[in-house]
Amino acid sequence: MYIPPNFGTVTPYFFVHEADRFIDFMVQGLGGMESLRHLRSDGRVANAQVRIGATTVMISEASTAYPPMPAAYYLYVEDAQAAMNKALAHGATLEMEVSDMPYGDRQGGIRDTHGNIWWISQRIVHEPYTN
Repeated sequence: MYIPPNFGTVTPYFFVHEADRFIDFMVQGLGGMESLRHLRSDGRVANAQVRIGATTVMISEASTAYPPMPAAYYLYVEDAQAAMNKALAHGATLEMEVSDMPYGDRQGGIRDTHGNIWWISQRIVHEPYTN
């Protein structure tokens, strides 16, 4: 099986209204890098790809056939507080302040302008999750 570089076996695919704005948030607010954009005949996003760290996600303009589907995502970053501040500065709203969790992550939560929840996490121990 061939999987393109920067994609995983499972790849998040966002269907959102105002996909252009969402792509801007992914780049400016979450530190992503846009790598591809195809437009529909009406000029809206048919498919875009944004790479955040080692993961590529895909984004399309929502439609009647594919309505918006907000979800929750767990995002590992180098500095949870700095990443949280950047996301908030680019339109996200606070869900949970950054704090140390008993499972070894420093984590906070935000909701983006499209309804998705992001758990912004920094691993503070160098060990796998345990029971």
